[in-house]
Amino acid sequence: MEYLYIIMVILLIISLIFSRKKTWQGIRRGTKKLLKILPNYLMILVFVAIIMAFAEDFIVIYLGGENILLGGLLAVIVGSITMMPGFIAYPLAGVLLSRGVSYTVIAGFVISLKMVGVVTYPVEKEYMGIKGTIYRNAASLIITIILTFLMGLYYGEVLL
Repeated sequence: MEYLYIIMVILLIISLIFSRKKTWQGIRRGTKKLLKILPNYLMILVFVAIIMAFAEDFIVIYLGGENILLGGLLAVIVGSITMMPGFIAYPLAGVLLSRGVSYTVIAGFVISLKMVGVVTYPVEKEYMGIKGTIYRNAASLIITIILTFLMGLYYGEVLL
């Protein structure tokens, strides 16, 4: 990660050498955009921290049951309204698997977690607009449900 900072500083210096005015203009624009999305981003971080405090136990208790289809659907819903980075989500999936949660439920949770963004809606609508954000999330939700069902078929947990 440190090499990215070094590269960024070098590129910033090169940009300053070529056009000091445009570089400062770009820095000001970037700062304004950052400050515009910062309140929403901080709200998301607080929400994620609260969710993370309860996520694992909730998932094991409510999604580890015998009804795979219901568990998969609930997992998709929970994953859609939760946000966490991959380096937390994937080990969490391993823990859930070791505690008896089915592959179908884990797939629904992780896929929706990474694809559907209910929590990120305020930030997304700033960039893609309300319509674009809704279309993207709806398409992602449909794809997630299909993939969850296919994972259930693949692992033999869901039968036709």
